[in-house]
Amino acid sequence: MFIESFKVESPNVKYTENEILSVYSYETTELVHEDREGTYQWIVKPKTVKYEFKTDIHVPKLGVMLVGWGGNNGSTLTAGVIANREGISWATKDKVQQANYFGSLTQASSIRVGSFNGEEIYAPFKSLLPMVNPDDIVFGGWDISDMNLADAMARARVLDIDLQKQLRPYMESMLPLPGIYDPDFIAANQGARANNVIKGTKKEQVQQIIKDIREFKEQNKVDKVVVLWTANTERYSNVVVGLNDTVENLLGSVDKNEAEISPSTLYAIACVLENVPFINGSPQNTFVPGLIDLAIRRNCLIGGDDFKSGQTKMKSVLVDFLVGAGIKPTSIVSYNHLGNNDGMNLSAPQTFRSKEISKSNVVDDMVSSNGILYEPGEHPDHVVVIKYVPYVADSKRAMDEYTSEIFLGGKNTIVMHNTCEDSLLAAPIILDLVLLAELSTRIQLKSEAEGKFHSFHPVATILSYLSKAPLVSLISMVLSLSLVYISCCYEFIFAH
Repeated sequence: MFIESFKVESPNVKYTENEILSVYSYETTELVHEDREGTYQWIVKPKTVKYEFKTDIHVPKLGVMLVGWGGNNGSTLTAGVIANREGISWATKDKVQQANYFGSLTQASSIRVGSFNGEEIYAPFKSLLPMVNPDDIVFGGWDISDMNLADAMARARVLDIDLQKQLRPYMESMLPLPGIYDPDFIAANQGARANNVIKGTKKEQVQQIIKDIREFKEQNKVDKVVVLWTANTERYSNVVVGLNDTVENLLGSVDKNEAEISPSTLYAIACVLENVPFINGSPQNTFVPGLIDLAIRRNCLIGGDDFKSGQTKMKSVLVDFLVGAGIKPTSIVSYNHLGNNDGMNLSAPQTFRSKEISKSNVVDDMVSSNGILYEPGEHPDHVVVIKYVPYVADSKRAMDEYTSEIFLGGKNTIVMHNTCEDSLLAAPIILDLVLLAELSTRIQLKSEAEGKFHSFHPVATILSYLSKAPLVSLISMVLSLSLVYISCCYEFIFAH
């Protein structure tokens, strides 16, 4: 049975006019290395920590500013939200299609909440807490191309023509703000699109981004803004002592107009200084150490990196299953070809390397979890190939071969072919990222040992599920707090 809404009656949950208050006992284990009768042993001890949570139930009017708004992902997401908001339907070669949010964790998934007369009861994920309705989001952003969103949608070649025709009147007036363009960080083939750029020094560019955010917020009368990078993949920045390793050095490098400070890092700096959540949807190392420290100091949410949408999502699920089943993946070879602008940009070796790193690192945690299958330092051969094939446009082809060692030296090979419409997978993930980022800013917590409530750690580990190369903090509490947050969703129910 599926229900739309419900409310919790529990001594651990209290509803007020402005907040939901909840008490949650987080049960875990801790390991200690103790000397027991002259022999050191690992001892596993149960541990319970009681947390109090409070969630602001007032849902704000949300503005979302996308870096790369006129790209495939940005134009597709904007079009999709308008299509849902306006209840648009259109003809395909198969049927009359109705707008939906399929592919979105928050909008299209359900969670078991209990049983009634022996029947399992499920409810929408979005009913667990008061969340922004995506139909109410106000979109804006930046792009190095000045093309309006309707033309950008046509250029992307993602959506059916009948749908594009119906959306055009809504999107022709949407114009991206000039963006930061640095040809040293992306492929040379992107230069032809760069007719809408912010001039000046890096410090002046940061100041312009701050000005743009403030004006967008004022003009659209939104309560909050979330910024997300869905622009071109950049090459990796060099992390250098004295350049970007500390807050002071990073900001000093911006003042000195140092060449190695990337555009994505400049956007992130501007957002942190404005206390606006910033999410990196591409694989480059936007969050250099100085930027992470700045976010922590100013308690501003950051998250990323790189959307986990098609091939990599399957890889993480399959490798986790194999390793968990005691099967040893020894060779993972992934081949991709795609024809959108992302593919064209990734044809440059320096930008491809960023994507290769994020796609390769996705299996690291699974491998390190099983010391029976893998010796220390051992790792599967893992090769990633991406080729640009213009004809296939946004319909990416992904082919994977997984070879594993099984019982008594046997071999097992799994071959998978995945045809995935790239932007139609990525757009709902962008939606989830911004909605969960906003929701996270309305939740505070404290443990029984703490005197006052505080926000989640600025490094938003809760967003890691949606990222290929999740940004995590060195502070060990981050992961456990995120797990507490997930578990507590059952206790944070808001009656619609």
